[in-house]
Amino acid sequence: MIFHAVFLLYLADVSEYDTIEKKQGGGFLKGQIRKALSGFYYVQSEGELYQTRARGNFRNRKITPLVGDEVVFESSNLTDGYLLEILPRKNELVRPAVANVDQGVIVTSMVEPNFSYNLLDRFLVTLEYTAIEPIIYLSKTDLIDDKEKIQEVINCYESIGYTVIASTEDERATKELERLFPNQLTVFMGQSGAGKSTLLNRIVPELDLETAAISESLGRGKHTTRHVELIPIADGLVADTPGFSSIDFLEIEARELSKQFPEFVEASTDCRFRECMHINEPQCAVKERVASGEIAQTRYDNYVQFLEEIEKRRPVYRKKK
Repeated sequence: MIFHAVFLLYLADVSEYDTIEKKQGGGFLKGQIRKALSGFYYVQSEGELYQTRARGNFRNRKITPLVGDEVVFESSNLTDGYLLEILPRKNELVRPAVANVDQGVIVTSMVEPNFSYNLLDRFLVTLEYTAIEPIIYLSKTDLIDDKEKIQEVINCYESIGYTVIASTEDERATKELERLFPNQLTVFMGQSGAGKSTLLNRIVPELDLETAAISESLGRGKHTTRHVELIPIADGLVADTPGFSSIDFLEIEARELSKQFPEFVEASTDCRFRECMHINEPQCAVKERVASGEIAQTRYDNYVQFLEEIEKRRPVYRKKK
């Protein structure tokens, strides 16, 4: 009742509705945006998929609907609907443009392109900051000769508490990943050419998602996924999204960064200073654990680099609303 009353107030400015009585009988629907393509938003509601457009006032209100959004819309048929309101989001990602994500699978190649602790940590920080559960999937493990390197990566991130799955030539790894899908909205992310579409094709062959070979001259893959779409897989929803090879920390403030490293958060309770930045402060428990090997040197080095990037970035000035 509260939702309906508030929503009627919103619709009071919509010219298509002449009276309150007409609004009450308008048959508003609730659903979830499953795909966004060429200005259309495809909304799943009560077993049907509706093609909709956003009302013009969305632009005036600087609202951009995202795949994954829970929405209110109205439609007289399956191909001619209009989005009326975006319901509150629990989180959102810019790249990929998805809202209300539960978990993110970071597909990380061991070779072609070569494994990068720095890039993996960038993805992990991004997911931690948006309260999305990270899952690390190591692809192309069959192409690397140094098997100890694979175990080194697994040990590093499992000790922090992350779920790490290493690819296998049989279906064991994909089945292990698939068991995490039910009742979750899952985003696949990772460097271009890491094998996201290939992995999804192995899980659901009928998808036949386009894949691209690695460019030998650039050492990275071409973007093959041109739009974001939620795909029903294993009683959950999975987004196959464009790959990208770099992440800029545009939203995270310097004092927030260490909170995106779970092992730093655990250790920081023993730091001398409550707001320890783990750089120059004396009696820093994080630095002590790095020295003892309890915290990986690669994680600390990446933290320092990310912190420098954040402190050197140009300030973003937002216009007052």
